[in-house]
Amino acid sequence: METSFLLAVGASFLVAGFVKGVVGLGLPTVAMGTLSLVMPPVQAAALLIVPSMVTNVWQLAAGPGLRALLRRLWPMLTAVMAGTLAGGALLPKDSGTWAVVALGVALMLYALAGLFSLQLRVPTRHEAWLGPMAGAATGLVTAATGVFVIPAVPYLQGLGLARDALVQALGLAFTASTVALATSLALHGDFSLGAAGASAYALLPALAGMLAGQWLRGRIAQPVFKRCFFIGLFALGLHAALKPWLA
Repeated sequence: METSFLLAVGASFLVAGFVKGVVGLGLPTVAMGTLSLVMPPVQAAALLIVPSMVTNVWQLAAGPGLRALLRRLWPMLTAVMAGTLAGGALLPKDSGTWAVVALGVALMLYALAGLFSLQLRVPTRHEAWLGPMAGAATGLVTAATGVFVIPAVPYLQGLGLARDALVQALGLAFTASTVALATSLALHGDFSLGAAGASAYALLPALAGMLAGQWLRGRIAQPVFKRCFFIGLFALGLHAALKPWLA
């Protein structure tokens, strides 16, 4: 691997890990947004697998009630995995302009939801059908863009979970998405031994950034940081969406 490639990957995952350390999410989203500036989304998604898996397992293992969350969320998690595998099989296999534009649109939607603090309310009586629907839609978006957050994050935020339980639920959803994405990429020859090695390398800066972000979490104004994060994410998404016309 060329030095410039390694530096780009390292810098992307350092920033992505830092964001996750501060706000508890954002590693896949930031990594996909920044890496898409220098490589196709499918290649960026392959690099994402190991850092995403390790950091999300770490996140879900630290929560208070894993078994209860699994009982509540398993229909959604199953649908996430099914949707990702179905999307990988049905969506176009090339890494052309459609994938870059789809990634940009997904980043902008997530950034706008964060900037305007859009908050869903999911009544308990509707979870039985809304959970699988949100999971399947998240899986399709994951297969198309490598981004796990739409609409899984707004749905989970709408369940009214306590803060620690929400962080753990996000870790569960992102872990399911990562497993499904890795399986889909491997089935289509996009997650080879070489890609796994590069992804493992990306784990080091991701962990370093995450530890730095956790250290800084209580020392900065989170609302200001989040606003800057979402503005930057929107700019990344806009660039990706317009990239075919900027080239």
